[in-house]
Amino acid sequence: MNTLFNLSFFHLLPFILFLKSASGFGSMGPISAAFGKNGFFCAIDASGKQDVICWGNKTNSSAAVPNSSSDVPPMAALSGGDGFLCGILANTSQAFCWDSLGSRSDLVPTLFKSNAYSHIAAGRSHVCAIRGPYYSESDWGSVDCWDIIRKSNDNDTFISRESSLFYNQYTNSAAFKKIVSGDGFSCGGVRDGGIFCWGPNSSGLGISSISENVHVLTAGIDSVCGVLEESNEVKCWGGNNASFGSPPVGVPFVSLAAGVHHFCGIRKDNHGIQCWGNYNSSLIPKGSGFLAIASSDFITCGIRESDLVLDCWYTNVSSQVDYDPPLQLCSPGLCTPTSSCGEGKFSFNASLLNEPDLINLCVRKDLKICSPCGANCSEGFFPSSSCTENADRVCTPCSLCQNSSCSDVCRLQNSEMMKHQHQHQLRQLLLIVGSSALGFLLCLVGLCLLIRMIGSRTKQGGKNQFASCIRKPEKETDANTDPHPPVSVSPCPGEAQVFRLSELKDATNGFKEFNELGRGSYGFVYKAVLADGRQVAVKRANAATIIHTNSREFEMELEILCSVRHSSIVNLLGYCAEMGEQILVYELMPHGTLHDHLHGGLSPLSWNLRLKIAMQAAKGLEYLHKEVSPPIVHRDVKSSNILLDADWGARIADFGLLTPNEKDLNGDVTTDVYNFGIVLLEILSGRKAYDRDCTPPSIIDWALPLIRQGKAAVIIDRYVALPRNVEPLLKLAEIAEQALRENPAERPDMSQLALLLEQLVKDVMIS
Repeated sequence: MNTLFNLSFFHLLPFILFLKSASGFGSMGPISAAFGKNGFFCAIDASGKQDVICWGNKTNSSAAVPNSSSDVPPMAALSGGDGFLCGILANTSQAFCWDSLGSRSDLVPTLFKSNAYSHIAAGRSHVCAIRGPYYSESDWGSVDCWDIIRKSNDNDTFISRESSLFYNQYTNSAAFKKIVSGDGFSCGGVRDGGIFCWGPNSSGLGISSISENVHVLTAGIDSVCGVLEESNEVKCWGGNNASFGSPPVGVPFVSLAAGVHHFCGIRKDNHGIQCWGNYNSSLIPKGSGFLAIASSDFITCGIRESDLVLDCWYTNVSSQVDYDPPLQLCSPGLCTPTSSCGEGKFSFNASLLNEPDLINLCVRKDLKICSPCGANCSEGFFPSSSCTENADRVCTPCSLCQNSSCSDVCRLQNSEMMKHQHQHQLRQLLLIVGSSALGFLLCLVGLCLLIRMIGSRTKQGGKNQFASCIRKPEKETDANTDPHPPVSVSPCPGEAQVFRLSELKDATNGFKEFNELGRGSYGFVYKAVLADGRQVAVKRANAATIIHTNSREFEMELEILCSVRHSSIVNLLGYCAEMGEQILVYELMPHGTLHDHLHGGLSPLSWNLRLKIAMQAAKGLEYLHKEVSPPIVHRDVKSSNILLDADWGARIADFGLLTPNEKDLNGDVTTDVYNFGIVLLEILSGRKAYDRDCTPPSIIDWALPLIRQGKAAVIIDRYVALPRNVEPLLKLAEIAEQALRENPAERPDMSQLALLLEQLVKDVMIS
C-alpha cells in the first residue's frame, strides 16, 4: 500500500538545514558500517585513487568480507544499512550497493542504475539518494528511494526493488541537498527552507516543533541527532532515553555517528570522541583526535587526524566481536569540488603524509577534502601552530613547552587533570571507606546480636554486652602519602650543544626554501651558517614527526645520537627543543648524497671513489651494529642516506633507534645487509633501485640473475670509463650477490662485508 504523507502533516520546518558530511548509520561519509550479525566496515583509502577497503568480524567465520580491490570499485562516498553498504561511484556518480558476500549488481533497481547521484543515505532496509552528479557544486535535486530486503531469514542474500513505502509526491519534485535515513524513515533539508521527513516510521521522530538551525545531522534506528548551527551543541529527537540517552550539554561537535543504541560525536575543540546512550566510556580512545567516525551494533571505528590510521573500539565490554582494521591510511573526509573550504576549515594537504608518490587524496586535482579546524589539543598537548588554509593546528607535547605562551595552557591542563584525579581518588576513597564502614557495622551488629542471644540464654545483662560491642575504630595514618618526584634526565650529555631557536632561524634565513638541502619523512633539512662561521645542516621535524614522537622518545634518541661518533657517520652537533620544536644540528656534508651522484645528474664518481664509498659506508654500518652499545639498526639503508663529506668520504645518515629484542635485532641487521646489497648494485650499475622506465623495474630482478649466470659484466655502468682491470668490479658484484641472498642465514654480516670491501679497495690501489 502506498503511504503518502500530506504536506500539512509534515509541514516544512521553520529553519534552514545545511547538512555537512557525517558518518554513521543512515549518513554518508568516507567510512561507514553495515549492521547485523554479518556486518562489516568499509572506508575510502588515502591512496589518491579513492579505492575502498573493507574489514569484518574476525570471530565470525561465516561473515565474508568483500575483496575490496576487485569487488568494490572506487567510491566517492559510503553509507551503510542492515547487512549491506551503498555508495556513489567515483567515476560516474552512479549508485552501487553490496553485501558481505561482495559485489551484487542487483542491489540497485534497474530503473535507477543509470542515474547520477550527489548524495546517498542507507536506512535499515531502504536507500534514498539525491539526483545529480556528485562532483557538482550545485547538488540540489529530487530523491529516489528503493528497498533492499533479505530473500529469507535463513541467509544474508538481498534483493532490491522500487519502494512503495517511501514513495512521496513531494520528494519527487522538491530539491534536496543532503539526506539521512533510519529504520523506516528518511529526512532531508530542502531548498525551499526547512526539513522534510517521510516514510512509514517518520511520525515517531516528533521533530515538527524544532526552531533551531542545524548543520550536521545523523540518523539512528529510531532517532535523529543534529548539531545546532549557532552553539554547535547536540540535540536529539525520536526514540527514547534507552536508545540514545541524554546528549552532552555545552559541548560543541563537528561530526556525529549513530549506532544501534548509542551516538558518538567528534568534538569541535580537540577532535576527541564523546559518546552517549548505551556504551562503555572506558573503551573510548583517549588523547587521539579523529576526522571521521562510523558506528555499527557494537563497534565504532574512526580515522585518526594525526596519521589517517584506522582505529576501532567496542561500545560494550561483553561484545564477542573482533573488528581489527587493516593497517591502511584512509580518507579524512569526502572529496568535493570547491574553490575554498571556508572559515573554520582547512583543505587536507597530502604532503603531510610524507608519501612521495602521493600528491592528492582525491582522484582529481580540482577536488578537495575540507576538514574542520581544531581549536585546542588533548590533555598533555598544546597547539604550537594555528589552523591555516592547508593545515590543521599542530599539537605538541607539553613536555616540549619552552615559553609562557604554552606554559599557561599546559599548567591549566595539568591543574584540571590533577583536579579530576583528586576528585576521582576522593570518590574512590569515599566508596571504599563507606563500603568498609558498612561492612564493619554489619559485622558488629551481627556479633552483638549473637552475644545478646548467648547472654539471654545464660541470663546475663544483654544491655551491657551490647554496649560493649559498639566502639569507634582507631584512626590509622599513612606514612607514605607523598610520591617521589620524577627523576630529571638530561636529554643530551656529552659533546652536543643546545641551540636557541632564534639563532637557528637566523642561520637558515628563517628556514627559507632556498636554504633547503632536502626533505624526508622526518622533516626538512636546511643549510645553515652559524654566528661563529660554521656551516652545518639543520634538520627540522615536521608536524607529523612531532605528533608521533613524545618528549621521552626524543630525549632517548638524543642520548643515543650524542654518544655516536665515527668518521663514517654524520655526527650530531647539537639540538633545539624550544616552542615544541624538534631540531637536530649535524655536520654539513657539502657533496650531497650518493643517490644524487649516481642518479641525480651530479658528477658520476670514478670507480676508485665508488669502491671507497662502498667500503666506508659498510664501516659506518658495522660501527652501528658492533661498536655502539646498545646496537643501532639503521632500518632505512639506501643511497640517499649515504652522504659525502668535504673529502668525498661516505657518511651514514638518518639511522633509526635500536630494537631491544635480540632476536628481532638480528633479523633487522640482516635486513640492513640486504638493503646495503641493493646499494652495492646501484654503485656498480648506476641504475636506480626501482625504475619504472626499465624492464624489469627492480634492480634486484634485473641484476641478480645475470650475476648468478656469470654475466656480471653486463650490469657495469657504461657511463663511467672502464678500468683496465675489471676484476674488482666483478668481485663487487659477487659481494652484492652474497648480501642479497634470500636466506638471511647465508648473508654475511656487516663486519664481513666491510672486510671484503676493504680488501677490494687495497687490491685496486696495488694494481
